[in-house]
Amino acid sequence: MRKISKLTRFRRAALLIAAALLAASFTFAADAAPEVQLNTSKAAPRAMESLTERAILRDYKFAWYNLGLAMESNSTAPLNALFVGSANKWLHDAVDSQRRNGLSSRYLNQTHKVDAVFYSPEGDVLELHDTAGYDLKVLDGSKMIHNEHVTVYYVVLMTPGADRWVVRDIQAVPQF
Repeated sequence: MRKISKLTRFRRAALLIAAALLAASFTFAADAAPEVQLNTSKAAPRAMESLTERAILRDYKFAWYNLGLAMESNSTAPLNALFVGSANKWLHDAVDSQRRNGLSSRYLNQTHKVDAVFYSPEGDVLELHDTAGYDLKVLDGSKMIHNEHVTVYYVVLMTPGADRWVVRDIQAVPQF
């Protein structure tokens, strides 16, 4: 009976440590997460349901957070199937180009003002207009060679995936 009690205490301690580590990692991710404001009032021809709106907001933030990680680390691993189709190709090409040239880039202090402008009647395609602002830092090794605050306008197509919404296409445009 004594061994079971010690084993149970050990398991509880291990679970508490694991929970603390997991909470710390979520706190870090939340602190570094992009700020995204999603406006769905212009979505047509279909109104967006509140659960869908929350999922889009969550998945869009996660996509941009991971895009930043991919560009900083010169690895496509953080993209984690958040980008598919032409968006996936574009990001893989961008990471490969940086890697070949010995560069990396950081997207810091991201803010995204996103308007949902089209939500298909079937609920399988969503067009977003994103006015993104961020501090862009380009590094050659550890030496910063470029630093500026940019505002970029993106037209984004998202579609539902197996367990989340994914970015299917992303295009920078001069304005909306």
